[in-house]
This record gives sequence, C-alpha cells and structure tokens, in this order.
Amino acid sequence: MMKDSDQIASPDSFSDRIVFVEQGIRHFFQYESAGPEPDREDPFLRFNFVSVYVSDQERSKRFFLEQLGFRLMIDARFPSGYRWIEVAPPDGSARLALVLPALGFVDEVLAGRSSLITFMTDDVEGKYREWSERGVRFSMPPHTPEWGGSFCRFEDLDGNPFGLAGFNDVTRALEAQRKAEAQRREARRLAAQELEIAKQVQARLLPQQFPTIPTLDCTGICVQARVVGGDYYDVLELGLDRAAIVVADIAGKGIGAALLMANLQANLRSQCAWAGDHPKQALSLVNRMFFENTEPRAYATLFYAEYDAKEGKLRYANCGHPPGLLLHGDNVEKLQAANTVVGLFEQWDCAVSTVSMQEGDVLVLYTDGVIEAFDDSGEEFGEERLMDTLCSYRSLSASLIAKAIVDKVAEFGGREQYDDITVVVAKKIA
Repeated sequence: MMKDSDQIASPDSFSDRIVFVEQGIRHFFQYESAGPEPDREDPFLRFNFVSVYVSDQERSKRFFLEQLGFRLMIDARFPSGYRWIEVAPPDGSARLALVLPALGFVDEVLAGRSSLITFMTDDVEGKYREWSERGVRFSMPPHTPEWGGSFCRFEDLDGNPFGLAGFNDVTRALEAQRKAEAQRREARRLAAQELEIAKQVQARLLPQQFPTIPTLDCTGICVQARVVGGDYYDVLELGLDRAAIVVADIAGKGIGAALLMANLQANLRSQCAWAGDHPKQALSLVNRMFFENTEPRAYATLFYAEYDAKEGKLRYANCGHPPGLLLHGDNVEKLQAANTVVGLFEQWDCAVSTVSMQEGDVLVLYTDGVIEAFDDSGEEFGEERLMDTLCSYRSLSASLIAKAIVDKVAEFGGREQYDDITVVVAKKIA
C-alpha cells in the first residue's frame, strides 16, 4: 500500500504542468516562468533541466543541498517506487535532475559520466574555499585560463564533473547590480523612516486633549488610509464657554495632502484665535491664505461649527463638505453645504447658519471616507447606514458613538481601506 508521502499530487492541482513519459511512468511537476511573453510570435523555448546520473539519489541530494547550498525544487515519489529529484543553485532558474537510471534504460553505467556542467559566480576563490571546507573535491583549483576570468573544476560523489567560472565583465556587472540594489534598499529605508516621522508630526497636529466645554461632550477619531493623509479635525476653545469644531478634507492623499493639511490647520488656528466672534471674516481669510499659498488645483472641503454653551446654539458653515448630522430626539437634521470649497476661488463668500442644541442632541461631523467606504460588491456605506448607527448608539458617550461609527465602517469595508476616515461627535449633556 502506498503511503501519503509517496503519493503524487493530482495534475489538476497545478496551474502549469508538464507530463513527461519515460519507461511508462507519468511524471507531473511544476516549472517556473513557463508562460511565453504575450506578444511573442515565434515558438516558446526555454531551458528546463539537465540530467545528472547518480548511483544514490538520497546521498547526492544531501551533497547538493548541504555541501553546495543548492535549493530543493522537486522530490516526488511514484507508486512504482520511482523517484524524481530536482535541485537548483541559489540564484537563477537552471535545474539539475538527479537521475537514477531505470533498469534497462541503457546498457552502460551512466553515474559519474555526465557532461561538464558549469556554474557562474562572481567570486570563484570564495566559493572554492567555502566548498572545500565542506568536503567538496576539486580536481582543478582556481586558475586564470586564456579567456580571462577564473575557473576551477570539482566532482560530486559519483565523480560527475562540474565547472565553476567567473568572468571579469560578469563580476563587474554583478557588483554594479549589487550596489544598485543596496542603494534602492537604503532609499526605501530612508523613505520609510521619513514617512514615520511625518506620521508622528501629523499626529501631533490633531488634538492631543479636548478642551473642557460646559454642557458638551466632544471627541474625534482619524484613521488614515496611508501613513499620512489629508483629513483634519480640531476643537478650539474660543473663551466665554464657546468652542469651534472643525473637520476638513484635503483633495488628494499622501505626503502632498498632509502638507496642505498642516497649512490649513495653521491658518485656521491663527484666524480663530483673534476672529472667533466673526466666523465669516475668519473663514474668508483662511480661504484667501489657502488660495495664495497653494497650487491652483489645491482645495479642501471644510465644516466649521461654533458652539455657545450659554445660549445652547450652534453656528456653522459647511464649505463643500458632506452634511453634518444633528440628531434631535428621533429626527436627524442634515446640515447641508451652503458654501463652495476652501482655497479654489479667490473671491469667496461665506454663509453661516444657526441651529439650537437641546440636552441629548448629538452632532456628527465626518469626511467622505465614511460614507464612501465600499464593500466587495462595490456598495457604499452611505448616509443611511451612518444615520442608523448614530440612532442605535445615541445613548452612549461621544467617544463610544464615534468608535461605533468607525467600527461599523471598518466592518463594512473589509480589510482594505481606500480613503481617510474621520469622525467627530459632539453631544450636549446636562
């Protein structure tokens, strides 16, 4: 009875396969890079393997793997007891088949009589020392032949001859490739390091702690799709029991959007510091500075909300941003956009609206990464799901409502996030 380890994988389990017939035995095995180029017109042809005839496959396998450092590509056993082994050097795709000649295949003994197979290396002397220390027998030490470079010969355990060659031009080319790859790795390392620094800097631009605002429980969450992004939110204390809540989304992603986000944040904070009583003027100045300091196509959507704890009112300006959601009892009011985006136009007018907030009312501001998150079928999360989530978790604190929204979006969208997700929740409390 055949053991599991002796069974051959079904050919249906291989995407690419060759059926090789020898002495009535069928061999199924994979091979690398088998497909021809799509635009080729001539017949496909590539090197597959070279047969090395051996007297003991297991012993030869250990020699190539342990002493020469080769990779094992195939080791298959067949119901008949036949075994097929292929090994390959660490670099390149050439393979050696360690073949035990079948009985009656040829009349003469083939082990030890294979043709000379030559390997290429950029350090013949180094390989010579390394393999000699592992017990490899060299019939010819490294020397410089007439064609230049370096060459030596060794034998396997059956006496099959192999060559090891290095050419000066090849060595120089390999060294150039090695240096280029090292430079690419270093460039990637530095880029990753700089991105990590940018991530830390950007994280510090978001509120590290929220100001204490009478009758208002407020929090925010920002989950970036990349290391850095263009979403921004802020909660600014204006004095006299007032606070400004800001959510913005820079057009674009990555480093460019992050830099513009920092620019917008600096402008907003500087203007709100002295013009908190005049949101129209403050936002108009922010628009002008953003327009003058960025390239023509740069812009941001922005939602500015100013909460007055004494009056229980919310003044807001929606500048091309997704509508804010204000939950009153069982009803959700949409605070729609009445202004164009920030930074795209030099002449810009700002409209400010006012709504009242009662105890238990919840304000949710967010970026389009929330409602435009989509599942595997392409369906978006949408406003309806966002409002349902808000209504379901309305009795919780602001931080738990924000977390519930972000969790619902992440669960809906699956593992991959395509856009930054920002949610700010402000709940009026007693």
